[in-house]
Order: sequence, then C-alpha cells, then structure tokens
Amino acid sequence: MSRRRQATPDELRLWREVVRDAEPLPGRAAASDAPSDPAPVPPAAVAVPAAQVAAGAIAPRVRTRVARPALPPLAPDGTPGVDRRTDDRLRRGRFEIEGRLDLHGMTQTQAHDALFGFVRRNWHEGRRVLLVITGKGSGGEGMGVLRAAVPRWLGEPGLRAMVVAIHRAQPRHGGDGALYLLLKRKRDLR
Repeated sequence: MSRRRQATPDELRLWREVVRDAEPLPGRAAASDAPSDPAPVPPAAVAVPAAQVAAGAIAPRVRTRVARPALPPLAPDGTPGVDRRTDDRLRRGRFEIEGRLDLHGMTQTQAHDALFGFVRRNWHEGRRVLLVITGKGSGGEGMGVLRAAVPRWLGEPGLRAMVVAIHRAQPRHGGDGALYLLLKRKRDLR
C-alpha cells in the first residue's frame, strides 16, 4: 500500500486561500478549521535593497520550454505514425509524384545542399509526394554513398520535421536507386 504524503504548511495555506470563498455543497460540512497561519506577505510588500538588484543578487525569472517528444527516426520502409492505407499507397508508388530530384553526378556536399533546398521548397509550396533519385552506386560492393546518405540526411533536424515517411521506389521510378518521400502538410508542422 502506498501512503499519501502530508501537505506542507505552504500548500495548506494556498489551499485555504483557494477555497476561501467556496460554499460547501448541501449536506456537506465545511472544511475543518485548521489552525490559522499568519497571512502571507504579498510579494509587493517585500522590500529589496537596490544594491542587491543592481549587483544581480536577485535572479531574473526564467521561462522554461517544454521539449517536444523526439520524432522517430526515418528509415526506408519503416513508417511509424502513418496510417496503413497511406503507407501502402506510398510503398506501391500509387501517389502522383509532385517533384523529382536527381542526385546523379553530384558530390556529397552538392547533393546534401540540393536535397535540403528541394525538400524545403516543395514543403513551402504545399507538395506532398516527392521522388529523390540517388542512383544505386558503383563499385559493385555495398551501397552507393548517396543512396546510404540520403535517408540519414532526411532524418537531420532541418528536414525531419517536414518528412513523414520514406520508401524505396518501385522499379518504374528507379527501384533501389530512388526514394519516395511523403511530406507533412504545411499546417501540421508546429
């Protein structure tokens, strides 16, 4: 069994202040009259020497921001937070592609900049489904550099908030060398 903690004197004083004007419901007794604490001193009545204020002895009130929960990482074919029908249509290439970006022949720096600009521009214009062609890479071993880097870049803070899901493209759109991107609606980004 858990025990309830006792209210502190400050909490009791605050509660009495809150219910001061409340009338009990019919058939209910008024709250027990606990020994009355001296009335709290209003903040305006507290004198602070000017020397303390000037010396910075009194800390300014700091506003704290509540952190938003982190978005799940993006991975091709992994789409948390997308309904099944939308996910299936994206995976099968059934959406109209509203923008294309071909990264063939670009260096990583050029491709990174092009991808950021492309996604941000299309999001601002209200487009939802994009195709990014990375190429399959050359050399025969492993995956191409851009093919491996693009999903990672889409997960970076500058773009992650705009991208809902990514999927490998269908063969008619480039297969393993291309990705479908589903962008959030502009009103959903907050």
